[in-house]
Amino acid sequence: MMYKEPGNTLYLECCSGISGDMTVGALLDLGADQNLLLEYLKSLPVSGFAVEIGRVKKSGLDACDFRVILDEEHENHDHDNEYLYGHHHGHEYPHEHGHVHVGEHSHPYIHEHVHVGEYEHPHTHEHMGEHEHPHTHEHSHPHEHRGLPEILDIIRNSGIPKRAKRIAEDIFTILAEAEAKAHGTAMDEVHFHEVGAVDSIVDIVAAAVCLDNLNITEVIVPELYEGKGTVRCQHGIIPVPVPAVVNIVGRHGIALHMTETEAELVTPTGAAIVAAVRTSDRLPGRYKLRRTGMGAGKRDYGRASVLRGMLIEPEEPKEEIGINEADVICKLESNIDDCTGEALGYVMDRLLEAGARDVNYTPIYMKKNRPAYQLNVICKEDSVPEMEEIIFRETTTIGIRRMKMERTILRREVRKLETSLGEAEVKICGSKGNLRVYPEYESVSAISRRTGLSYQEAWNQIQQEAKANCL
Repeated sequence: MMYKEPGNTLYLECCSGISGDMTVGALLDLGADQNLLLEYLKSLPVSGFAVEIGRVKKSGLDACDFRVILDEEHENHDHDNEYLYGHHHGHEYPHEHGHVHVGEHSHPYIHEHVHVGEYEHPHTHEHMGEHEHPHTHEHSHPHEHRGLPEILDIIRNSGIPKRAKRIAEDIFTILAEAEAKAHGTAMDEVHFHEVGAVDSIVDIVAAAVCLDNLNITEVIVPELYEGKGTVRCQHGIIPVPVPAVVNIVGRHGIALHMTETEAELVTPTGAAIVAAVRTSDRLPGRYKLRRTGMGAGKRDYGRASVLRGMLIEPEEPKEEIGINEADVICKLESNIDDCTGEALGYVMDRLLEAGARDVNYTPIYMKKNRPAYQLNVICKEDSVPEMEEIIFRETTTIGIRRMKMERTILRREVRKLETSLGEAEVKICGSKGNLRVYPEYESVSAISRRTGLSYQEAWNQIQQEAKANCL
């Protein structure tokens, strides 16, 4: 859930999946303050990492690349999944260190390099062409662990804004809940491998800070595109989507769009971010596109590995006469020649009370020249069974004809307005360019009795004042 007064609306298009670093990249590309983000990350009571922010090409598309670079002690091969599943040594997770820029970098890789905590990055940089920084690391150090309470303390003791803290806490809580369910344990017993917790903390905090900085209060995510197959993790080979992602999307009602890509496209961090901040899964019928940003993924599977974020401005329907294309009504009719006037009056009252839009009788002549009435009922389609039951029970008819009909209607609404004669209900139809105002009978009748005005005098005065009020 989001936490601020109404602000900006973000639409996330997850056709290539979603991860923590892709989300941060997209938000920075949308205009989140990069310098402010870096200052907030320096306030985290965590050491052993640095951050690079730059531009890369993905399938020819320019995208923002956000990278968390760990020192030798904390380094891992795929940090966005590491904290849940440990080291990945299979081909599904190729080593992509933050300083190795190969493949699609056809232009200079421009980045911001920030030292945070105690980590002094020991590498040199070439800022033109393709980068190659071969490394050999020995991961023989013992793995420390952090539980959810420790990670929440890190977030709360940082200098990031309060709203960003709440968002980050929500995301990590969702992750812990998903892992606890996957491993059949309690949330308080969940521990995150430190090799993954550091960069997961940075990704999640960075995403929260950027959301707050952009004043995003509505987030629309219709669905997440996911791959198929299996991945190798600390516990063996597991299917895609991985258990944490399955638990998150199931718990939070997030739709998955399964693709033929043999890979994991949705990471637990990405799924948790969506679960924590999504406010809707439907785009408005009409909207203006204010800004677009793209965050780069680190792996490519024959598709543009980017997360596209869009700041949109929903448009209210125009106040004009129009057609409600979805509006369908039903007409019921029956010829009745052996029912009393009292019974027909009663059945009309019953039908209107039950929600009929209109009821009327038409004088007709039936066989043997008998005077009769045709009963006509206009109602919504889902009201047909109830209307037919009333007609069969309260009249002598043995058959009802029914028709489904489309209709063209003016926009309308009923309002209660204050007039010089008192409060009155009026029906308003059309638009300001062609406005029609109709005082409702019950209001006019009550005002006439109370004031002594004739019905027509009261109707005219209410109509004039209501129309002036609505223009």
